[in-house]
Amino acid sequence: MTQFTIARNPKAKTLVRGIEIAYDDLGSGPSVVLLHGYPFNRSMWRDQLDELQQNHRVIIPDLRGHGESAVAQSPATMERMAGDVASLLEILNVSRAAIAGLSMGGYVSLAFYRLFPMRVRALVLADTRAQADTEEAKQNREKQAEKALKEGMEGIADTLLPKLLATETIATRPEIVKRVRKMIVETAPEGAAAALRGMAQRQDQTSFLSRIIAPTLIIVGSEDALTPVDDAEMMHREIGGSRLEVIKGAGHVSNIENPEQFNQALIKFLRGVEA
Repeated sequence: MTQFTIARNPKAKTLVRGIEIAYDDLGSGPSVVLLHGYPFNRSMWRDQLDELQQNHRVIIPDLRGHGESAVAQSPATMERMAGDVASLLEILNVSRAAIAGLSMGGYVSLAFYRLFPMRVRALVLADTRAQADTEEAKQNREKQAEKALKEGMEGIADTLLPKLLATETIATRPEIVKRVRKMIVETAPEGAAAALRGMAQRQDQTSFLSRIIAPTLIIVGSEDALTPVDDAEMMHREIGGSRLEVIKGAGHVSNIENPEQFNQALIKFLRGVEA
């Protein structure tokens, strides 16, 4: 049973496990938590918020070190971020919710389910993967962390953008390129470095997937170069009863590149869970 607070502040900050976490809390109905990717912030979900809040209570935090939330202990492991989300939900008097995450947010969502399975009504894993980093990937994350700390986020944006967005998006949709770049460059270098080091430490969740019994939707952009369709199909095979939606023409930030198809899949899934 979902519980609701009274006279909620739709945009707020609160102290969570010793650090200040910023979040949006809008709408009413069954609770949905949206977890952003690296190195973004909660504004990445604005194309989903209008539709979702019509029939749901939508809670969108800035994960530690991102957006308006404070930078804290490094590394920012997926378990630490999942614990932040769990504590925030306790503060907001939410006992169960649909947990949806994209990219790093998907890693956090898997960690949340592993730690707090009874608190997950449904799970949405978008443009993410279950596998741990290879040794080469771990080394690359450390190089990127050091680069962010020494040089700032402009260079990180230059490196990431061609990997994050579909080729056609980069060529023909400058407003999306500008929006994604803005999120990256506004991320605190210390927060980015902590997240990179946390992602490098994450567990391989492949063998855990078959133990997920919550209704699960897997979403992936058809042009996702970072967590490609093959990764999504593997999760779909391993998570019993899961659904798979491939977002046409989208890269790694499929919710921004094709919000219409993303929203349609998400709303349909949530309605089915709540029916």
